[in-house]
Amino acid sequence: MTEHTPSDELSADDHLGGGRAPQPDDGRTPRADWNPRGPRVRRDPLAAYDALRTHCPVARGPDGAWTVFSHADVMATVLDHTTFSNAVSRHLQVPNGMDGAEHSAFRAVVDRYFTPERMRDLEPVVRDVATELVATIDVPGPVDAVALGARFAVRAQSAWLGWPGELEEELLGWVEENRLATRSRDRGRTAAVAQHFTTIITTLTAARRGEDAPPDVTTELVRDRVDGRPLTDDEIVSILRNWTGGDLGSMALCAGVVLTYLADHPDLQARLRAGVPDRELDHVLDEILRLDDPFVSNRRIATQPVTIAGRSVAAGDQVLVNWTGANRDPRVFGPADAFDPEAHAPYNLVWGIGKHVCPGRPLATLELRALTRAVLAATSAVHPDPDRPRERERPPAGGWASAPLALL
Repeated sequence: MTEHTPSDELSADDHLGGGRAPQPDDGRTPRADWNPRGPRVRRDPLAAYDALRTHCPVARGPDGAWTVFSHADVMATVLDHTTFSNAVSRHLQVPNGMDGAEHSAFRAVVDRYFTPERMRDLEPVVRDVATELVATIDVPGPVDAVALGARFAVRAQSAWLGWPGELEEELLGWVEENRLATRSRDRGRTAAVAQHFTTIITTLTAARRGEDAPPDVTTELVRDRVDGRPLTDDEIVSILRNWTGGDLGSMALCAGVVLTYLADHPDLQARLRAGVPDRELDHVLDEILRLDDPFVSNRRIATQPVTIAGRSVAAGDQVLVNWTGANRDPRVFGPADAFDPEAHAPYNLVWGIGKHVCPGRPLATLELRALTRAVLAATSAVHPDPDRPRERERPPAGGWASAPLALL
């Protein structure tokens, strides 16, 4: 991406025109610096976040929430667990919606499911899922990388958790429902989607209460304990919602970003086809996601007054850390689109950082590696589809809503 010209900066419709610095508060209703859902952001979110990081690195939105865009400020926010709380939701969120000792206790439970030993045992299962799915695609022929990623995520997660294959179409339908509800930001709609997923989960957990329950990960979780006591039904549902509800849509977006990038960069695609070790491929995948991070932001709540980059944030204010903006900060990574997996790996924030780093990162990386290898093995080339345009996903999500490709 080229440097921003004046016409690239946010328009007045986005509440930040011509690169103007944020105006001081005058004691009246606080002025919004930007509109996270404005036309400029919808049209080109990466350029919008890059512009904000330069001209307004801590920006107030129309709802009063602050968004932090620079790498340094994001790091400082997410690593200060005293000043910024993760308890941001009215609903139970295990474990990342918790703080302190409560978070540590539940995180210890969750982390047991993502150990290196477990991932090694799971790897051939996930690899087979990817290979079998890709074998059903017509080559040569068209494919939507996001749709492929969604179906793969459902099958891989179901294989991991022991969920029946007949749930696949319902889960795929739920992924699309959730995407549209998230776009709408209609609380009634998102609540209905959440309840749909709760119904799916509780049906599966109810079948694992008896002595004849299948020996799978879901049964293990149903019988697990925290601080010496059994997990409650609500805690089990919350954990499974985090593992699956979060991962299904995220894996679809990740697949869209990765496969589209490879289609646009045939030299890198050829390098991966020649064969690289898992560690090198994992760094490449993380670097692609850094450049176009589908995990746009996470929320925090300020527990006390604090100043961030000269902006006065009050106790109780919501603070969003914009991972996408931070991951493209030229003070850390050089030019925004510079590709350097090894050099950038220590600073990459795609999966978060600190004690709230994504617990499912090992599984997500395993899945994305398996799908990428399966697509490359089944094809001689992956190209952009000349007949079908791509569609950007809308904030608060990132990446592509639709990523048509041509497989050869």
